[in-house]
Amino acid sequence: MSKVTRKVKITVPCSSANIGPGFDVLGLTLSMFLTLDIEFLELPQTNANTATDYTNETTLDYTGEGSESISLKPTKNLITKTALYVLACHNIFGFPVPLHIHVNNSIPMGRGLGSSGAAVVAGVLLGNVVGNLSLSKDRLLDFTLMVERHPDNVTAALMGGFVASYLRELEPKDTEAKNVPHSEESISIVGGNVFTDNNDDDNKGDDNTKPRTVPLGIGHYIRLGWAKEIKAITIMPKFEVATATARSVLPNTYQRKDVVFNLQRLAVLTTALAQSPPDPDLIFQAMQDKVHQPYRKTLIPGLSRILSSVTPKTHPGLVGICLSGAGPTILALATHNFDVISSAITLAFLEEDIETEVNVLEITESGAVAEEVQL
Repeated sequence: MSKVTRKVKITVPCSSANIGPGFDVLGLTLSMFLTLDIEFLELPQTNANTATDYTNETTLDYTGEGSESISLKPTKNLITKTALYVLACHNIFGFPVPLHIHVNNSIPMGRGLGSSGAAVVAGVLLGNVVGNLSLSKDRLLDFTLMVERHPDNVTAALMGGFVASYLRELEPKDTEAKNVPHSEESISIVGGNVFTDNNDDDNKGDDNTKPRTVPLGIGHYIRLGWAKEIKAITIMPKFEVATATARSVLPNTYQRKDVVFNLQRLAVLTTALAQSPPDPDLIFQAMQDKVHQPYRKTLIPGLSRILSSVTPKTHPGLVGICLSGAGPTILALATHNFDVISSAITLAFLEEDIETEVNVLEITESGAVAEEVQL
């Protein structure tokens, strides 16, 4: 067995996006994690001084959510596929050392908690570590946004906390380059981090040609305040909604009054969630939405009734409620009475013959990290 020469641990939190009226803008980092334990293995003696591609000698194992469906091939798994892309952008074609990577995933897939975004962030950090690239977090965000074109989840997962972000428009030549592993089109509909492009072989593709240079400053963000009293309850129905499906039900155009409705509430919400003590009525009303939730109710039985019937007046302690990301998870923000609030939402799903899983999560201020582990 090869000797382990270095160990690194990468930790990426899950995230909830949209947060009421903040469609494709707001992201929130929660205390549920994807972790990678990476072992760098000793180079074969004959190749110690030769630049060699050790992708085929790299192994993965996987525990936790999605372990039965995830590809363990480095050229197919979204985490390692993303890492290989980052390396290729820096003229490193393949993993320069053999690796063993143990992935442990606590983030449910296809539930609106940023599972694919976390995989992309983990892959970018993996490429940075393995290639000794020493990229800043802002530059890491550029690579992340080349793979995942919606900034809300990945920016929160990388940077941590409660963030607002936007994406700079890019030229088609940048976004459509075939070397870029786009996450939304590349994962299976059953959810997860499997890269399933149209190539059936195990080549990294494109004959080891360097991908197009990643532009600087693709995404911009600001960290927002968050009242320390507010925790997040996630009520996860036991079925999945693919992001592509959830986006397909949205209209191509909106009425002006609906856009204004969201803009008004978004402007209030970003400040209201930072105020201590929180104002439940102010936050609850500011978390109303007319851009995505009304159109997704057909995908999530009971959604309309839950959003309208669970309020601060009926359930003290609640400050706001919304769909988490594309759903089907419900995100309830609360200061107390967590069990009562989650029970009401769970019961509403049970009336639709849908079982759920409930978690009370902290808002994590630190985003994704890569840490050296002592041998």
